[in-house]
Amino acid sequence: MKNLDTVMKWEEAEAFFIENILPSIRITEASQGGGIDLPLRRESWNNWTDALCKNGEISDWQYENWSQPECCDREVPLYKTTPGTRRLF
Repeated sequence: MKNLDTVMKWEEAEAFFIENILPSIRITEASQGGGIDLPLRRESWNNWTDALCKNGEISDWQYENWSQPECCDREVPLYKTTPGTRRLF
């Protein structure tokens, strides 16, 4: 997937992940006792960026060099693009 004309930026991928993927991860975490499951979050981010690369939405370089967002290591507000945090429970 080299030389893509347009690619998703890291910030866009992070916001999408937080707003659309993290909520289901939080539900899984709650069903398992409520703590943050760091391996689950990190693996989910890696799977998400792998899918972006395979779909041509990010380049090979982006896939190989992007860091994981802070939501993979600690709790963050669900919506980076909207002020405040909406609770799931």
